[in-house]
Amino acid sequence: MTAALTFTVLPGTAAADPATVTDAAQAAQKVAEAQHELEVVTEQLNEAKVQLDAQQVAVADAEAAAAAAQAQLDSLDGQVRQLARSAYTSEGFSRLDVLLTSDSADDLVHQLGTLDAIAGHTNQQLAEIAEAASAAERAQADAAEARAEAQEAVDDIAAQQEELEADIADYERQYAALSAPQQAEVARAHGGTEAQAVPSGVVAPSGAAQVAVDTALAQVGDAYVYGAGGPDSFDCSGLTQYAYSAAGVSLPHSSRSQSTMGTPVSVSELQPGDLLFYYSPTSHVAMYVGNGKMVHASTSSKPVMVVDFNSMSGFTHARRIAG
Repeated sequence: MTAALTFTVLPGTAAADPATVTDAAQAAQKVAEAQHELEVVTEQLNEAKVQLDAQQVAVADAEAAAAAAQAQLDSLDGQVRQLARSAYTSEGFSRLDVLLTSDSADDLVHQLGTLDAIAGHTNQQLAEIAEAASAAERAQADAAEARAEAQEAVDDIAAQQEELEADIADYERQYAALSAPQQAEVARAHGGTEAQAVPSGVVAPSGAAQVAVDTALAQVGDAYVYGAGGPDSFDCSGLTQYAYSAAGVSLPHSSRSQSTMGTPVSVSELQPGDLLFYYSPTSHVAMYVGNGKMVHASTSSKPVMVVDFNSMSGFTHARRIAG
C-alpha cells in the first residue's frame, strides 16, 4: 500500500545542460508522484481509523446488549424462584390438597384452574429465561467478534503507520535534496499553482457553510502534517473536518468517507463550502470558496493555501455538506 521511494534524487545544475535538466525534471516528477502516494496512504490510514471507531461503537453496543440480557435473565430467575417458594409454602396448594379440601365440584374445578394458571405462568417464565439466556449468549458472542475485529484493525493501522512514517522520512530527505526549481516543480505537480490571496467577503449559502468557510480560510498558512486535524496543522481531510466541526457538523477524518456525505453538486452549481474531491479512489479533498477558488491542505511541501480551482488535476466530484 505504501509508495516505494527508492529512486536517487538528482540535484539540479546549470540549465544550459539539457541532460541535467531532463534528469532534474524526472527526479522532481518522481518526488511528486511519491508525494501523492503518501497522501493516498495517509487517507487510507485515516479511513481505517474511521472504521475502527465504528467497530469500537459496535463493541460497546454488543456489550450493552449482553449486559441487558443478563439483567433480564437475573430478574426472571428471581421471579421463578419466588413462584417456586410460594408453591411449596403453607399458603400454596397441591392437587392432593385440592382434592381433600374442595367442598364441591365447582370449587374443585376452580382450584385446579388456579394451579394450572400458576403452572402455565411458571412455564412462560421459564421459556422467557431460556430466550434471555440465548440472547445474552448471542450478544456476548457478537461483542467478542466485534472486539476481535477492532483489535485486528488496530494492528493493521499500527503496521501502516510504521510504514508510512518510514516513507515520510525518506520522502522528506529526498525532497530536501532537490533544488529550489525542482521543489517548485513538485509543488506545481501536486497542490495547485501559486497561492492566491485569501478572499474577503465570501458569502456561503447557509450559516453552517459560512462558519466552515471562514474557519478554513482562517487556517491559511498553517503547516501540512500527515494525519493532523488541527488546530495548528492539517492534512487535507483534517482541514475540512476541522472547518465543519466549528459549524457543528461532524465529518470523519477521511477524504474517502467525506466523499459520500451530503449531496452531489455539479461544477456549474458550486457554492462556498462545497467539498471538492480528487483522484480515484478518493484521496484528496479541498473546499470551494467561490469565484473559482478553493482552500486546501495540499501537500507537505506547502502550508494550507488558497489556489485556483482549475489549477489542480484529478478532480472527480463535489459534495454539498450544508446549505
